[in-house]
Amino acid sequence: MKPARCQLHCLLLAWVALVPARAEKITLRVGYFPNVTHAQGVIGAHTTREGRGWFEQRLGPDVTIQWFPFNAGPSAMEAIFAGTIDLTYVGPNPSLNAYIRSRGDEIRVLAGAAEGGAALVVSAKGTLAQPADFKGRRIATPQLGNTQDVAARAWLKKQGFKITLTGGEVQVIPTANPDQLTLFQQGKIDAVWTVEPWVARLELDAGGKVFLEQADAVTTVLVASVKLLKTRPALAAKFVAAHAELTAWLGTHAAEARETVRAGLSAEVKREISAALVAKAWTRLRFTGQVTQKQFEALVGDAQSVGFLRDAIPLDRLFSRRP
Repeated sequence: MKPARCQLHCLLLAWVALVPARAEKITLRVGYFPNVTHAQGVIGAHTTREGRGWFEQRLGPDVTIQWFPFNAGPSAMEAIFAGTIDLTYVGPNPSLNAYIRSRGDEIRVLAGAAEGGAALVVSAKGTLAQPADFKGRRIATPQLGNTQDVAARAWLKKQGFKITLTGGEVQVIPTANPDQLTLFQQGKIDAVWTVEPWVARLELDAGGKVFLEQADAVTTVLVASVKLLKTRPALAAKFVAAHAELTAWLGTHAAEARETVRAGLSAEVKREISAALVAKAWTRLRFTGQVTQKQFEALVGDAQSVGFLRDAIPLDRLFSRRP
């Protein structure tokens, strides 16, 4: 190489060495339900839409977050299996189903999100006053095998009723939350076992009253695919940290949090959600990042008692942060 060309070549190499490498652009796909019980997901999705994403601010400029709403847990778990989402807020029973179905290889619980906010609602003018009155009645739940569906079936069985997946002495009818409200108003179902804000809507808009409240039940957890934990462990850890910060903020900034959730739900369902509805729902919820294996083991027992999770496996890997 001639001296002049060598000098130019060396200058180019030096310039390339000084130019910082472009950071890899990452898209993180996160599921949630448009429910008050998924406040962290609702706030995350809403602040992303507004260009001030809570999670984006903490994960960095090279991370784009796409939010995917689901009606109930089984659908979100199918999306995890299909590889179309990486993390999701979800009820504990669908996450258990997915963990067991994959023999512990595809799902991990990263943190708790909410407790309470679930209830059995009956008509305030009806005749359902004690458990025995439910014989021959129809109870709606959000989706077959979701957390409230299992809770309803387990409770009915504990009251002495014979319950099957499609019938029995009390008929449990998996029904999407918006349809539950309409059918309850029309008198086509006798009761609903669901979560906020639908519990409050049934009270305020359909003359319902709470027959039984699950004040301490695990309602929502944050789960991730094992693939994400294997390929991007640092990113997953940052998301969990941002989730923990948001969960704490919900408790210290309740008024602002309620308003942000209300705005997010209104944008999601494309109609104005009242502040009174969100405030009423909020009173039944406790946002917490804590969740234990013991709580999940109790859920396994309930699910097995009504015909789900027959092939349950040890939960020793369910909470691991490592795949």
